[in-house]
Amino acid sequence: MSLPEPARELTIRGLILGALITVVFTASNTYLGLKIGLTFASSIPAAVISMAALRALGGGSILENNMVQSQASAAGTISTVFAVFPALLLIGHWDHFPFLETAGLTAAGGMAGVLFTIPLRRALVTESDLPYPEGVAAAEILRVGHEAGQNETARRGFWALMSGATVSAIFSFASGGLRLLTDGASATLTLGASVVKLSMGFSFALLGAGYLVGISGGLAMLLGYALSWLVAVPILTATLPNPEHLAPSAFATSVWVHNVRFIGAGAIALASFWTLGELAGPVLRGVKNAFQRSASLGSTDRDLSPRTILITGAALLICLAALLARFLFPFTAAVLIPALFGALFVAIFGFLTAATCGYMAGLVGSSSSPISGIVLIATVLVCSLLLLMENLGLLPAVFSADNHHLAIAFSIAILSAIVASAAISNDNLQDLKTGQLVGASPWRQEAVLLLGCCVGALVVPPVLNLLYQAYGFTGALPRPDMDPTHALAAPQPAIIAMISSGIFTQTLDWTMLSIGGGVGAVLIALNQWLKRKNLALPPLAAGIGIYLPPSVSTTLAIGAGLGWLLKKARGYNSDHSDEGTMIASGLIVGESLTGVALAALSGLTGNDNAISLGGAWLAPWDSVLGLVAFGGTCCWIFRRLSTSSAKTSD
Repeated sequence: MSLPEPARELTIRGLILGALITVVFTASNTYLGLKIGLTFASSIPAAVISMAALRALGGGSILENNMVQSQASAAGTISTVFAVFPALLLIGHWDHFPFLETAGLTAAGGMAGVLFTIPLRRALVTESDLPYPEGVAAAEILRVGHEAGQNETARRGFWALMSGATVSAIFSFASGGLRLLTDGASATLTLGASVVKLSMGFSFALLGAGYLVGISGGLAMLLGYALSWLVAVPILTATLPNPEHLAPSAFATSVWVHNVRFIGAGAIALASFWTLGELAGPVLRGVKNAFQRSASLGSTDRDLSPRTILITGAALLICLAALLARFLFPFTAAVLIPALFGALFVAIFGFLTAATCGYMAGLVGSSSSPISGIVLIATVLVCSLLLLMENLGLLPAVFSADNHHLAIAFSIAILSAIVASAAISNDNLQDLKTGQLVGASPWRQEAVLLLGCCVGALVVPPVLNLLYQAYGFTGALPRPDMDPTHALAAPQPAIIAMISSGIFTQTLDWTMLSIGGGVGAVLIALNQWLKRKNLALPPLAAGIGIYLPPSVSTTLAIGAGLGWLLKKARGYNSDHSDEGTMIASGLIVGESLTGVALAALSGLTGNDNAISLGGAWLAPWDSVLGLVAFGGTCCWIFRRLSTSSAKTSD
């Protein structure tokens, strides 16, 4: 729905505002991703913040708001590299995140993803019948906000976001900073030799993420928790020895870490491949037909020129090769062949990834697109090709030394650019769909998307270093005196490190992975049966529920259940569904930013408990207070949304 009147689109203030929002959402998504392995879509909150801010500054068109949300969305998406870089710490190759390599690989991979999607825009957006659910939703929010004079819609959405962020930030500060509240509770039961552990988290970010995931994903995560902690852990604790005579709770956790998580990894792998296989036919047919239809298109909607694309693409390939060479240079001078291989792999596999992810995002939405399957495929391909090159003598001998340590690290470095490219491709076509619906200039939007990748890449390394120094990752703590229970789970880096190391050293636990594959097959069959009844239980989400810590899965399920109850409430309508989305996004942003701020404080003081007021003297009342605060917030959200819906319906 194009606007007939001329309007400002690409402005200096819009670029500055987009950069500021970029810093906020990139930091938030990085923190959330390392904690639970999930991120939240930043375009809709960014659009609402932009509408409110530009109105306060005076003026502000729908096109200018669209540019701001495009820039912020690209930067928020590029934070997905959190899924790869920490793996280099987990294998002991890095002891921090060097700025140049981290930011450079992130920016180059992300910008390559933007360039890959430009030739696909007319094919997969302009002349395609794909629904692009999130792109259409973002366009509708921009349109409604514009038609309302950026008045009530923008104001209500902005304050809903801020109220959620404030509540979440206060709780996060009280629990993570002052330590007056706990962020979860658990109970351990023994049934003979079996150990059962019940856990629940009080994380408001997880509550908000569960609300956004929806009931199908939430129930699938809860099923994963049940399979992990109510089935697998009791069976294995009853059958496996406990030579160190660990306490029941510690023994159950050890069994989950060293055995059950491999079952989850196997289920995730099979579910990812199945989902990709299901969509392979529609992807290939859709891309082929779309390109055939695009042959007769005119040039009324202009992209970046082919010359600009080629020059930028060539520069990015050179930068990628140089960064990969720099990654290797301290260990070997023979960097030319592996660096060229890495750059060419990103170029070839990246374009195939862009077409696949773009079509799947248009078909099922960016949030539901199985990008994790792309990452797993890329991991297997990169490691297998490098191993083949080793065996053919094309790589220096240092690659195979020390159990292939350098080869494993180099494969992870290549994967970082692939993940950035895939994530951006997965998101950018949604943004271009939004731009099409509101009448934006494609070439300006593509330029802003490139800028968003650069700004987001600059934020990633300092945030990763802050979080690592303050919390550490499960399996990699910067200091021996740190509390491992406060470490960030970093589930995706752990899987990537496990698979890449296992391929080179042939040490993968194929028994548990095979069991996980069998579990994944059962989950797939169950989901196919439920589809016949117009229901769904995503097998990939269930596999993730097996793999993630129990407090994560249960809290996500609570958030999903809260959203489901609200949608069933009398008088609940789509307007307040949007308000609920803003509150949920605020819960995530508030906790995430507080976590980053506390990480900065910890890094500056060198003390994890610099402002702590709580301690053992407060137990067990800190758990009681945490439960009361968490339950009270759930009731507040339900009452606020259901009451306001009832008033609207009256």
